[in-house]
Amino acid sequence: MLWTANQFIRKFSTSTAYYQNKLKLALIGQSLFGQEVYTNLRKQGHKVVGVFTVPDKDGKADPLAVVAEKDGTPVFKFPRWRVKGKPIPEVVDAYKAVGAELNVLPFCSQFIPMNVIDHPAHGSIIYHPSILPLHRGASAINWTLIQGDKKAGFSIFWADDGLDTGPILLQRECPVEPNDTVDTLYNRFLFPEGIKAMVEAVQLIADGKAPRIPQSEEGASYEGIQKRSNSKVNLAQPAAAIHNWIRGHDKVPGAWAVIDGQPVTLYGSSLLSGGVPAGQPLEIEGASKPGLITSNGLVLYGSDDKTVLVKNLQFEDGKMISASKYFSSGETASGIWKGILSNVSKIEDTTDFFKSGAASMDVVRLVEEIKQKCAGVELQNEDVYMATTFQDFIQMFVRRLRGEDQEEELIIDYATKDVNNMTVKMPHQCFINGQFEEAENGKTYDTINPTNGSVICKVSYASVADVDRAVTAAKEAFETGPWGKMNPRDRGRLLYKLADLMEEHQEELATIESIDSGAVYTLALKTHVGMSIQTFRYFAGWCDKIQVREKERPEWEDGKRIMGKGIMGGDYGTTIPINQARPNHNLTFTKKEPLGVCAIVIPWNYPLMMLAWKSAACLAAGNTLVLKPAQVTPLTALKFAELTVKAGIPKGVINIVPGSGGLVGQRMSDHPDIRKLGFTGSTPIGKQIMKSCAVSNLKKVSLELGGKSPLIIFSDCDMDKAVRMGMSSVFFNKGENCIAAGRLFVEESIHDEYISRVVEEIKKMKIGDPLDRSTDHGPQNHKAHLDKLLEYCDIGKKEGATLVYGGQQVDRPGFFMEPTVFTDVEDHMFIAKEESFGPVMVVSKFKDGDVDGVLARANDTEFGLASGVFTRDINKAMYVSERLEAGTVFVNTYNKTDVASPFGGFKQSGFGKDLGESAAPLLRHLHCTVTSAVFQRGGLARIPQDQSRDRGILRGRSLSDSLLLIINQSPPAERSLFNQTSSFRNSVCPLAHNPLPHRPYLVSSRQAC
Repeated sequence: MLWTANQFIRKFSTSTAYYQNKLKLALIGQSLFGQEVYTNLRKQGHKVVGVFTVPDKDGKADPLAVVAEKDGTPVFKFPRWRVKGKPIPEVVDAYKAVGAELNVLPFCSQFIPMNVIDHPAHGSIIYHPSILPLHRGASAINWTLIQGDKKAGFSIFWADDGLDTGPILLQRECPVEPNDTVDTLYNRFLFPEGIKAMVEAVQLIADGKAPRIPQSEEGASYEGIQKRSNSKVNLAQPAAAIHNWIRGHDKVPGAWAVIDGQPVTLYGSSLLSGGVPAGQPLEIEGASKPGLITSNGLVLYGSDDKTVLVKNLQFEDGKMISASKYFSSGETASGIWKGILSNVSKIEDTTDFFKSGAASMDVVRLVEEIKQKCAGVELQNEDVYMATTFQDFIQMFVRRLRGEDQEEELIIDYATKDVNNMTVKMPHQCFINGQFEEAENGKTYDTINPTNGSVICKVSYASVADVDRAVTAAKEAFETGPWGKMNPRDRGRLLYKLADLMEEHQEELATIESIDSGAVYTLALKTHVGMSIQTFRYFAGWCDKIQVREKERPEWEDGKRIMGKGIMGGDYGTTIPINQARPNHNLTFTKKEPLGVCAIVIPWNYPLMMLAWKSAACLAAGNTLVLKPAQVTPLTALKFAELTVKAGIPKGVINIVPGSGGLVGQRMSDHPDIRKLGFTGSTPIGKQIMKSCAVSNLKKVSLELGGKSPLIIFSDCDMDKAVRMGMSSVFFNKGENCIAAGRLFVEESIHDEYISRVVEEIKKMKIGDPLDRSTDHGPQNHKAHLDKLLEYCDIGKKEGATLVYGGQQVDRPGFFMEPTVFTDVEDHMFIAKEESFGPVMVVSKFKDGDVDGVLARANDTEFGLASGVFTRDINKAMYVSERLEAGTVFVNTYNKTDVASPFGGFKQSGFGKDLGESAAPLLRHLHCTVTSAVFQRGGLARIPQDQSRDRGILRGRSLSDSLLLIINQSPPAERSLFNQTSSFRNSVCPLAHNPLPHRPYLVSSRQAC
């Protein structure tokens, strides 16, 4: 088929009248058109007993197959129905087995045997995009335009053994506008009206009212598919005929003419009315007079002296430009490059801007000169860094002139809900390579609202193949995409923009978080979403400054130990004097570089915040990622994916694949192209992940696992604060909190009072709808977790612990549990050792004054995530905090995390840090370079003025106490200018305006001794 259509789905409704007669249908065909016909026929009550479509292409199913498989309709994907003109028996038998009463062919590119066409009781009907008998054949829409028809339309006819010759069932027509194209005709009329007509035709057959009107041979025509070889424009004809020829061949195969001795394809024609604007003449082979390059495009003259305007031109090498820029793009750019690179005799396709001596100021000059001479072109400094050769630059420049580099429109099939006084729009498909798409196998699952147990929407259930595609996209984005070439400061700018967008959508994100996870809305707004925004802003600021601050450290001089300052192995690396430095003048320097593709598996208790904690540092360090949200809470992660596109994060950098841990998470652990995996979840699963990561490719791992965090409350505490914060330590976020105080130790003398006051406060808590602003305590995350908590309480009671309050499910719809308090908990009991991960306060007494005893009991656990102590005695607080074996110790407070403070555990609570400046170095690896002939003896070399201009090279400067050297490694004249005779310590980091990663600028900060 010659015509093409815009790739988007429209939704159309057919008549809602109810018909008594319904048919069993076989749909044979493909495309979005076929998908819509299928959907609307089923809405009208017809039963589709089989869909026969084309095989998957590049791993993706045809849209008709996707929707049919989703509905459970039998789908057959035969590559062909015939071999050497004869039907394939197995294919025909499979077709006959479905028992169709009518074949419907909305759009079919395959040859269907007549014993299939004639098999059903009602035969077969076909859609054809012309008013038959005019324009029989595969290029009907194109020929409607080429021939200059005043009317277009379509026919639905009964299939016979001829080529589009069967009797007509119904026809529809519309006028052809003067500047209509294949796309506008299809989108305005042939697509929407064709869907309605196909449904109407089927119902006419079902009701026995369908006509069979024989086609007349008078006026019949058949035109074949046009080829490139015979699509040359005849310019010796009227302007209208030229226009019709060009628009009829747009976009495939394209009408062409010979300009300057080479074929040039013409796109986007329109009839020009009014006066012809001024322009520059252009000789065109076969034209009655020269064309004109004007500010609006290329003007062509017809034999009737009327004119046609052509918008775009494409050359044989595939380059496409705006026709108005025919005389300006290459010539303009070449002249500007020549003016900047005065040392280059000739600008050729392979000329590299930076290898030829250009620097950052030259980039600014190039961009500004281009914008000055080509008004309206959108060009940024970063574009030059991404296209360093003249050939690449011209291609990019031409695309900018044509506006072709605009971001591809993101198509999202939202699930919407009117809730919390707003309409929330929730993506629910896999997010891979910058697009939302169904899982490859078409599977979905329900995500549940824990407030009432209702289904929020269906979510794509990713497969192993989806994970593989996501990893491939992330790898390509890292290795060849703009993310890997982007300087850190621009990377930070994108993360800042992402944080701004999250803030702009914070109410919607908090609402989605509430209905998907059960989080109280006010908490979701402040913590789940609020801290996520803070996290991205924090790490956005670290993008161009990921290095360790100066610290005092011992140094040696003449065999004596002295104290000096130096960079302690900053994240951008160090330069290192080595024993083999002479006579070859060797230098070793290290850099820390991004790892590559990182995988992240996040939990269900803080769906968005855990995403932010894990991914912000990962992105700031320059990595790309594949992320699996928790199966039960995927929606804020998918909404986040939408915002990353709006922020301008390049495609493939972030990929999100919802699904099961056993399938998706396991494949991430096993995948050989993933270099690091971060996981938050249970200790047993963390161990399995660590094992899989080791066996697969020894990928790095960071784990934030289970906890049984002790909270010690001494008798000299501030009782009001200890009660308030103690309750928060357990019941915050319904107890679904990784650092929740899993066990409270209360000094004996205040134990009873403390418990009494806690119970008194619990009774004041409001349990209910998390979207109610006055609610204190929402539902547990999902049904299985609620059941586990109830079992946990039963075990506690059976072992002899005293249930003081709660322990039951709340008598209302949803997954609500009462806040619970156990006392008299002995060290050997199950609830003393195991984490509940819910609103269960487990309290044990300890003897007055027995500080070391309670410390021993608090540390008698395999976990070490967090801990806390309440006391007014600062000495006691410091003594206890130093001896508690946990990654975080809270003193007279609890749950106070901050984006600048490192977070992570000890022992079986995992390893690795989130947040703070400790996080990003874990997401980079150390790269060591040993280079020869970099030093020059006897002081700083002097570089001639013409060689060092604007290149950031220090010239003829003597050593000072502290010297900053900026070195461009590329040309030989710009080698490092260190003085070999002085000993020094220094650090190395790439500058933010680094043109190319493989040719980095270095900054060396040196202390002279």
